[in-house]
Amino acid sequence: MTAPTEPTASATTSASTSATSTRRTAPTTSTASTASTPGVDVLRYSAFTTRPDGGNPAGVVRDAAAVADDDAAMTAIAARIGYSETAFITERDETARRYRLRYFSPLAEVAFCGHATIATAVALAERDGPGELVFDTASGEIRVETTADGDGPPRATLTSVPTRSRPADPGTELEPTLAALGWSADDLDPALPPHVAFAGNDHLVLAAATRERLADLDYDFDALDAVMRRRGWTTVHLVWRETAEGEGSTDRFVFHARDPFPVGGVVEDPATGAAAAAFGGYLRVLGLVGGQTRVRIRQGEDMGRPSDLLLDVTPDDPRARVSGQAVPIPRTA
Repeated sequence: MTAPTEPTASATTSASTSATSTRRTAPTTSTASTASTPGVDVLRYSAFTTRPDGGNPAGVVRDAAAVADDDAAMTAIAARIGYSETAFITERDETARRYRLRYFSPLAEVAFCGHATIATAVALAERDGPGELVFDTASGEIRVETTADGDGPPRATLTSVPTRSRPADPGTELEPTLAALGWSADDLDPALPPHVAFAGNDHLVLAAATRERLADLDYDFDALDAVMRRRGWTTVHLVWRETAEGEGSTDRFVFHARDPFPVGGVVEDPATGAAAAAFGGYLRVLGLVGGQTRVRIRQGEDMGRPSDLLLDVTPDDPRARVSGQAVPIPRTA
């Protein structure tokens, strides 16, 4: 992955340097559906939702030719938009529906971002019609199938790069992360061990033992940021598994998730497609995928932006598929 850089003085103003509460919604400095910078139009979409006030907002630049060779300019645009990610199409082959896609947080470039991929795919589908798209990213080729769901917004399904997952190191990875979160080992679900999972970039996966533990998230922003930078993680993927009567119930594949994202200058991400894909690899490595399996992930509930992510995993394919809808964020007065 492209490692996040150290925050600049201006960038740190977009997120508190010591998070007293992670129940912060997405930035609301502007809710216009487009924003202008010289030669660049930025669309605003919310992904993994059918409502503009739900899901995870993303900036989408369908034509970034004017800034394609200027990383500082793209970072500055992402910082001005203030969302966790803004996606930039820097090269295109319209006939083949193939695009070079780059992602920037308010602080730095990241190799892959799921929700901005979904948002970009929907933006292109609304302009050009549904079908398959191919995105060339820093993490590799990402294919996305877009479909129209009747009168609702288009749905996009991305296929990740091959996933992998390994146990987290207790001393260098788990202990400092728990300390930054204010969690103890007793707060973890022993049936779902801590792992570092990958689907384009790395995410530490921690499973909470209770829904209450997941909901009560109040972490040390600077301390977690430091751990994540040392380890090269994009988010910490905190999950809680719903329980159901009967081991055969598909309800055991419903998870609730939260994703602190201090390395991007954002306290929390309301829907994280990249982490969901990595989580698919985690479930596969743990042997929890016995066949073609659909996992529903509920995210953003505790920060007022409910999000629905659908994750499809199979035992014989290391790739994961993540699906969701996206809607434009309308212009307001």
